[in-house]
Amino acid sequence: MKLVFLLEEESMRDTLKGLLPRIVPKDVEYKLVPHEGIGALEKSIPIKLRNWREPGVRFIVVRDQERHPDCRAIKAKLIQLCQDAGRPDTLVRIVCRSLEAWFLGDLAAVERGLNQRGIAQHQQRADCREPDSVVAPVELLKRMAPRYQKHAGARAIGPHLDPENCRSSSFRAFVDGVRAMSTCTPSVPGNP
Repeated sequence: MKLVFLLEEESMRDTLKGLLPRIVPKDVEYKLVPHEGIGALEKSIPIKLRNWREPGVRFIVVRDQERHPDCRAIKAKLIQLCQDAGRPDTLVRIVCRSLEAWFLGDLAAVERGLNQRGIAQHQQRADCREPDSVVAPVELLKRMAPRYQKHAGARAIGPHLDPENCRSSSFRAFVDGVRAMSTCTPSVPGNP
């Protein structure tokens, strides 16, 4: 079996390089395919799903919610693209607001990854207890960790994200979905 991750951007790839070895079984291969934004990802989905000829491949699509008011509408649109391409078994995950919300959900990982003391102490703040509800998580993260830069930060923090204890609901849904897809479970968890 092989998992192919269709990603909105390179920073998600950078994060997943550090995270996936800890949540995907060693006997499951995976490939990370970043795109240059939401438009490029959505344009690519039907093409890649229709034309990928490698047997035993399962797809996972990941994109940010950004400022869109309804993550369910985004997910429904992506699921429809996958179904129209003949791959209804594709797992779709929406990162509530942006990747930085995942980081806000695990400030101990940010502190370790950026080697900057005092960040984890903010985990009890109201906005860090519910990081998926923060409208601009990158701005909040930069206030707490001024050295944070998108790509370097993603590479540094990814290996430290705790799959069991991150407070981001969208992160936990992603981890649960990837774990389920990594087994022979025929249904797609969390896709209506």
